[in-house]
Amino acid sequence: MTIEVGKMAPNFELRATNEESVKLADFRGENVVLYFYPKDMTPGCTTQACDFRDNHQSFAELKCVIIGVSPDPQEKHEKFIEKYHLPFMLLVDDEHKAAELYEVWKLKKNFGKEYMGIERSTFIIDREGKLVKEWRKVKVKGHVEEALQYVKENLG
Repeated sequence: MTIEVGKMAPNFELRATNEESVKLADFRGENVVLYFYPKDMTPGCTTQACDFRDNHQSFAELKCVIIGVSPDPQEKHEKFIEKYHLPFMLLVDDEHKAAELYEVWKLKKNFGKEYMGIERSTFIIDREGKLVKEWRKVKVKGHVEEALQYVKENLG
C-alpha cells in the first residue's frame, strides 16, 4: 500500500500512553494532525512537541486532534508528556508498523553511520479519513505554525 494525498489515510492500531489501543479510524469526524518524530527528549523533537503543545488550543478550536508517533517505549512517552505538559497523545510504534505504512521508516545517516529510523513527517487527515496534506523531511522551526495555517485555510 502506498500513501497518497487525496486517498484514504492508512489505518493502524497502536498503544497509547494510557495503555489503550488506539486506531486512526477512531478519529473519524475530526481532523487529525499525525506527526512522526524520531525520539523523545531530544532537542528537535522536544521543540516540535512543545510547539504543538503551545498551539494545541488553536488546533482544538478547529476540531483537530494532534497525535504524535515514535518508536519510543510507553514509559519514555509518559516521562516526555509529564516533563513538557503535552496535552495530546503519543503512540508507541516500537515495531514501526505505522511508520512503514506512512513510508517514514527510512535509512538515515548521522556522523558516517547508517541506521533505520523515523524521517520527521507530518500528515493532515480530514474528517472523512482522507489524507489531505503531507510534509516530509520536516524542519522543526515554523512547521507547527505552517500546519495550523493549512488546517485553518482548508479544514476550518
